[in-house]
Amino acid sequence: MDDIDRIAENLCGIDWNDIDDVEINCREALNELAAEPRIVRERLDDLPNRPDLLNMCEHYDILDKIVLHSDNDPGIRVRLHVFLPGYFDRPHNHRWSYASRILRGQYRHYLFGNAELDERIDPKKLPVLQAREEPISTSYALHHSMVHAVVAEPFTVSLVVRGPAVKDRFLVMDRKTGESWWQYGAQQESADDALRKRMTSARLQEMIGRLDEWQLF
Repeated sequence: MDDIDRIAENLCGIDWNDIDDVEINCREALNELAAEPRIVRERLDDLPNRPDLLNMCEHYDILDKIVLHSDNDPGIRVRLHVFLPGYFDRPHNHRWSYASRILRGQYRHYLFGNAELDERIDPKKLPVLQAREEPISTSYALHHSMVHAVVAEPFTVSLVVRGPAVKDRFLVMDRKTGESWWQYGAQQESADDALRKRMTSARLQEMIGRLDEWQLF
């Protein structure tokens, strides 16, 4: 068993609905990964030989997601996120609770509360309940019900541990247009949509090259 798989296995007993439990245990795991960069480096080097993980890696215009570990039971994933120039997202929640640690750069983090409790809320009137900076070495945990949004500095990098999915959809809100809609997990998307966002081997090597330039791993 690789070190990254061992670290993830130690998280299997977390109560992912108890965000305090998530934060405490994931912070320990994220700290170990940050303190021992060879663990991530070994997995990055092995990704071309791991089609199960490579096929989960995703590339968008403003974000790359590199999957370092995934298991079906209980459903924990460890990912690297690289925020590209111009990154911002609309207020949204998630299908799962997660924890994150910033390795490079920083982002502005907006928290709105649990807007899913009232689907009739006007996104234009959605209040920011907390705004904070997430600089290098910051770690935090977020419950799946929390609606939040991020504006990231170019090439910010974070490590993310996400827990098991507890629902099949998540809410997205646009504060400019007033629209809101549900988005669904990968199991309910078309093969074309999945292929469109799948990271190519060439893109993976390009991103590993950038990580080398930044001397993160």
